[in-house]
Amino acid sequence: MTDAARGQVAASAAEVYDEVFVPALFAQWADPVLDAAGVTAGDTVLDVGCGTGVVARAAARRVGGGVVGLDRNDGMLAVAARAPEPVVWRHGVAEALPFDDGSFDRVVCQFAVMFFDDRGQALREVARVLRPGGTVAIATWAAVDASPGYAALVRLLRAAVGDDAADALMAPFSLGTAGLVSSIVGDVFPDVTVARHDGTARFDSIAAWLHADIRGWTLAESIDDSTYARLVEQAQRALARYTDDQGRVRFSAPALIASASRP
Repeated sequence: MTDAARGQVAASAAEVYDEVFVPALFAQWADPVLDAAGVTAGDTVLDVGCGTGVVARAAARRVGGGVVGLDRNDGMLAVAARAPEPVVWRHGVAEALPFDDGSFDRVVCQFAVMFFDDRGQALREVARVLRPGGTVAIATWAAVDASPGYAALVRLLRAAVGDDAADALMAPFSLGTAGLVSSIVGDVFPDVTVARHDGTARFDSIAAWLHADIRGWTLAESIDDSTYARLVEQAQRALARYTDDQGRVRFSAPALIASASRP
């Protein structure tokens, strides 16, 4: 798989991701994911594919400790490690979790499962490290057409940059239906339920939006400065419908959250 298909970013992109993407898009999902897993005080929690740690940090504030965040991306983990919350940060892959059987009460995974090399193996590993009766919650984005701003940005990238860039931006939406998520998770956790939750993408401007999605994501090193400048100029026109009268970007960005328990 390519780095784009695996959701891998450079260290500089991880900085932008945490500073811009997390407050604009990801932070709103931390509590719903923890709620779906039933995380409460005293639980031990593993956040798989933790990125810069928004969910793991929220879990630590909720449970008071006993939280581990795992990611394969060193740049993401370096940013995560600056957080003040008492989280243990580990490098590793979801397909071979470096933990003993039954180590955790809850496992959460926010917007990472679509990037796993082997989703079935990763979910089997999640089941292995959960204690009997432990719970898991997994968030994915709903289909790109349910996020009209991103659907429009994909079209713009395809026309202005090419298919590779457009396909990279499509990758996070690749598990966009409840049926698909239920099928994947249900192979390991038969009691899975999937619920759609409304969300909103919020950026200060179109320029900030492009900065996040290009410079804070897998495209950071594949679009040069001149192409990027041209893209931002075209986006001011093509994406204007997603701004308010102050130039701030707002559009729907729903997610699907699957929850299940280990028998």
